[in-house]
Formats: sequence, C-alpha cells, structure tokens
Amino acid sequence: MNEIVTRDIGHVLHIELNRPQAKNALSIEMYRELVEAFEYLDSSDNLHVGLIYGSTSCFSAGNDLKDFMNSSVLDDSHPTVKFIKLLANFSKPIVAAVAGPAVGIGTTMLLHCDMVIAANNSKFQLPFVQLGLCPEAGSSLLLPYMAGHPKAFEYLVLGKPFNADTALDMAMINQVVEPGDVINVASQIAETLSLLPVEAVIESKRLMKLPLRQVQNASIAQELGAFSSLLKSDECQKRVSSFFNK
Repeated sequence: MNEIVTRDIGHVLHIELNRPQAKNALSIEMYRELVEAFEYLDSSDNLHVGLIYGSTSCFSAGNDLKDFMNSSVLDDSHPTVKFIKLLANFSKPIVAAVAGPAVGIGTTMLLHCDMVIAANNSKFQLPFVQLGLCPEAGSSLLLPYMAGHPKAFEYLVLGKPFNADTALDMAMINQVVEPGDVINVASQIAETLSLLPVEAVIESKRLMKLPLRQVQNASIAQELGAFSSLLKSDECQKRVSSFFNK
C-alpha cells in the first residue's frame, strides 16, 4: 500500500497521507515521496495547485520517531530537511485539509500552506520541548508572527494542544467545517485557485511571502542546528525512550 498517494485531478495535484495504522506519522520514506510529489508539481505545466490531506479522522501524528531517531544526520541531503525547505520556498499555491490529530510537523507544515481548511475534530499540538527538542520548519518565526509571542510560546514551549477554533483565532487556518466536508471544501478551493491566471497567482504569492522569505530561511537553518544538537542530548534520548516505553 502506498503511504503517499498522488492523483492529478484537473490542474490540482492531490497528495494524500495514507498510513492509517500509524496515524499518518511521517517516515523517512514518506518524506522522500513527498519531496518527489512536490518536485513533480513544481515541474508540471498542467498542475497549478497542490492539495495535501490525510483522512477525515487523522491528518498526521507527526514524525515517526523511531524511524527519525535512526536516520542520518539532518543536513541538506536528509529527506525531512529537503521537504521542509521545498515547502517553505514553494512557488505554486498549497491548500491543506486537516482533520483529527495534527502533531509536530503535522502542524508546522501548515504554516507554509497558503490556505488551510480544518475540521472541527482537529487537534493541533507541538510537543517539541516535551521531547527535549526545539521548534522546527520555521515555526519559531511563523507562529509568533501569526499569533503573537505569548500565544506562540504557550503552544510551542508548553506544548498545549489546541483546537480548530483556536487555530482560526490565531489566523493559522481559513475555515472550520465538519469532518465529512473538509476534503471536499479544500478541493473546491484548490480547483478555484487552479483556474485563476497561473502567473498572476504565483507572482502574488511570491510578493506576499517576500518580506519573510529571507528571514524564514535563516530561521529554518538556525532551528536545524539547534534541533540536531538537542537530538543527540541525553535528555532528548531519555524522553524519547520514555515515550516508546509508555
């Protein structure tokens, strides 16, 4: 069974996270496949928009920690790093449909999407510090930018879960819908975007992202350095081992 399923539908590339037995936790192989999917979207003249989603009950439980802890060093060749940098600098619009758990990278990747539709059963959480780690994927910059420092600190450092209504209040998402509607609503938005003048959409996105782009990439680089160092620490190893032993 493919764990990343892609479909060309009109001018939209549908990217489905399809690992239900692990709550769509992202393995290293899934990151490789995500990179391939986004590179395909980027290179296609027929595809204008990306749409990423899980199921109506689960978006993603975050990284597959066991796979992640056994992977290679977090440099530019690492599939996770490739995916984060590709998504952060992507030129075509990305729409996300979220339902159920969206943990760690399952939340931070949404900060790079252009529109996010969330079901009212969504549960967002950023438990990096609880694992002895730090924020990643530019979230240390983007979440304070969206929500302000106090709220961002509450969710990035305390790791407090929050729901779709809170995400809407923080301007992280565009709309809250019923779980059964989330993929259809996001698909309709993606289709509408895909029929707009392509270059005008891409240029508009570029201009809107421009003020943050340079500092965002610097932030991602700083996060990766800190994350890599913390990943090797005794405290992180102890906390991750405790997580597996629960």
